[in-house]
Amino acid sequence: MFSGLFSDYRPPEGLFDEAFAAAREPRPHWQALIAQLRAGGRDALRAQAESLARAVQLDGVTYNVYADPKGADRPWSLDPLPFVIAPDEWQTIAAGVAQRAQLLDSLLADVYGPRHLLTEGLLPPALIFGHPGYLWPCQGIKPPGGRWLHLYAVDLARSADGRWWVIHDRTQGPSGAGYAMQNRVLVTRGLLPLFRSQRIEHLAEFFRVLRETLMSTVPTRGEAPMVVLMTPGPLNETYFEHSLLARHLGFPLAEGQDLTVRDDRVFLKTLQGLKPVHGILRRLDDDYCDPAELRADSALGVPGLLAAARAGNVLIANALGTGLLETTGLQGFLPPICERLLGERLQLPSVATWWCGEGPALEHVIDHLDELVIKPAFPSMRMALRFGHQLNTGERLKLISRLRATPHAFQAQEWIRLSTAPTLLPDGRIAPRAVGIRVFALATPEGYRVMPGGLARVAAEADDDVVTMQHGGASKDIWVPSKGRVSTETLIPPPIAAHDLVRSAAVVPSRIAENLFWLGRYSERCETQARLLRAAVTRLTESGEGGQLALDSLAGVCRFLGVLPTPEEGEEDEPLTDADWLAAVFDPESPSSLLSNARRLQRAGSQVRERLSGDNWHALNRLLATVDRRARGIQDAIESLDRCMMLCLSLAGFAMDDMTRDDSWRFLLLGRRIERLSGLSALIGRFLADPAPLRHAGLEWLLEATDSIVTYRARYRRRPELLPVLDLIVFDDDNPHALAFQLDVLTRYLGRLGRDYGTHFAHGPGELLDRLRRFDPTRFHNLGLLGSAPGGDPVEALEALSGEAAQLAYALSDELGLTFFSHAERALQTAEAA
Repeated sequence: MFSGLFSDYRPPEGLFDEAFAAAREPRPHWQALIAQLRAGGRDALRAQAESLARAVQLDGVTYNVYADPKGADRPWSLDPLPFVIAPDEWQTIAAGVAQRAQLLDSLLADVYGPRHLLTEGLLPPALIFGHPGYLWPCQGIKPPGGRWLHLYAVDLARSADGRWWVIHDRTQGPSGAGYAMQNRVLVTRGLLPLFRSQRIEHLAEFFRVLRETLMSTVPTRGEAPMVVLMTPGPLNETYFEHSLLARHLGFPLAEGQDLTVRDDRVFLKTLQGLKPVHGILRRLDDDYCDPAELRADSALGVPGLLAAARAGNVLIANALGTGLLETTGLQGFLPPICERLLGERLQLPSVATWWCGEGPALEHVIDHLDELVIKPAFPSMRMALRFGHQLNTGERLKLISRLRATPHAFQAQEWIRLSTAPTLLPDGRIAPRAVGIRVFALATPEGYRVMPGGLARVAAEADDDVVTMQHGGASKDIWVPSKGRVSTETLIPPPIAAHDLVRSAAVVPSRIAENLFWLGRYSERCETQARLLRAAVTRLTESGEGGQLALDSLAGVCRFLGVLPTPEEGEEDEPLTDADWLAAVFDPESPSSLLSNARRLQRAGSQVRERLSGDNWHALNRLLATVDRRARGIQDAIESLDRCMMLCLSLAGFAMDDMTRDDSWRFLLLGRRIERLSGLSALIGRFLADPAPLRHAGLEWLLEATDSIVTYRARYRRRPELLPVLDLIVFDDDNPHALAFQLDVLTRYLGRLGRDYGTHFAHGPGELLDRLRRFDPTRFHNLGLLGSAPGGDPVEALEALSGEAAQLAYALSDELGLTFFSHAERALQTAEAA
């Protein structure tokens, strides 16, 4: 009965509640979970929810909702209470899902092949040929292995009588399997003893079979098989899942621009050249995949991809043309088609569905509108669901008019009052919410295999009839207890034999190298900016002329570097306030704030998520969280900048100690060194441009900003002076924050890159390094505050040399981009050679 933690739990009358029977007693398969929740009480559940929210944040689990006020990286909403399904019931569901997947695969083979279902009248031609998802160029294609549907998902809902019904089929690039895996990892952390004691089915084997099936099915020419996961890019709402699956399956994550077709074969653009691609696990809708034959305005696809599929040179999972099935208008025709194609009755029925393109169906829909949900017939139509019982008289007449005007564009389904499940609300209460589940199946040589679990989704509000993440709903992990022994398999592949050992560099797509390069640049930029701002903010509490001069010197440098805004021409240079300095750290509207650069850093990291360790990714998210908030004052800002510095140092440590010295690492380090060369040379040049009194007052913060203060004190044990400070941060080859060090490292890195790829860099740092080494630091000796020395002012000479170093950094960045990322330089050389 409802008591304790569930004392306020009241399922709506007349609906099926997943956890509690009519007698208000927990259903048998929910009893263990409910007992543990009650034993822990509200405090334990609250702690578990908070821990789960932190884990979602740190793991960077996102679901991007377009035009959402939370931005492009909306945190994934996950309920800590899993959704439990009894083993016997699950077996029935799994058998029905497997049969339905086989049925739809056979249906696709027929409508793109002999079309018997059309000629025999089992499918109306208008519904197929009038469907925007029917791709005429795919007619006659025979996919490798004969499968059209390699990964299938179906949305199910339970009605008030306890029966499960199919709501929607997902057949193009079904989303959610990766989120289901992530949900399992996160939820079981707080319920691990219960998870083990209840012998919950594991999910890892499903993904292992998916990987092995694709790798063994792809057509090769004796080459090692390569499968890529094709994504629309970081702006897609499920990009996190794409990255997660690519990492766990071991497939390169590729956008359309990363692939090209030559002689009806698909290739991946890499730093090492073009590498043949034999399989594509796609998360891109059909019509966007090939602008040459399908949607001409698509910038996401690969021209010629359909020709490669037609030639049988690439396996595409799922095959192009499978979007045809993503209309509920087909569901009403499936029972007789199942008996025709499989010789079986349809085990898992669809909700009663009527396609309004048929006259009798249209009249039935209009006569029974109050009992139905009106939907667009084709997914490409942008129309919200209309519940007949919610319409007033005017809305009802308007909808009927639209139905009669374009009946083929609409379908209707019986309105199902969804079952409810216990859900944790933001205020800490457990309440019933409408729930639906998404179940996944994959094609194997032995038939379709169903994931023993899946993705449950719950409505946001008590009276919601729609369960979707786009409308603010939350997700749940699905638990299926086993009656027997549970597989303990993980995603770790079988042991590697001696003949499988690999020591060559991994394939690095050009886009990945570019994002790693910018990951290095932004991580270094955030570190430099945090050091500068910490040096400034700590001096806001100091008094005296020396402290003010140092702050004035810092302000000039920060404005020159863009850390602080520069007054518009004609405006007076107003004295800076504490608020101005805090805005340089925390202001989300300022494009130059530390927060804005941390967001750019996190965005660059999200595009190479599969290349980063979990610890590295957590550090990126912690860094953003540290500055993505409102500061409560100077001391709070200092503490935030201290934490920010620690995280920046962690990122540098990951780059130096956690990454194999391959091309990925080289471009990441090139980005860091070029950014440090750019920032350091601009910092030194602008510092030297100050009048002598400001330079003298700023020597200490200059050492802090270049992370050289400890080294200076250990060497000289006295107050900073111009000559030894410049020697340390400009000429010292052993100081990793010195100008000479950056030029020396870049000379070696670029030399190795040039030898490996046969590239000559027009803007090499070697010549500038030689000039810097010939510069005589003794010219600064006894240099007075007015700045005069024999042979010209060395301050001005070094300022000019610093300016050249900054320009060199910009030129190197551009040259690397043209040569390795856009390949423009190579294309130009090829054209000239021709």
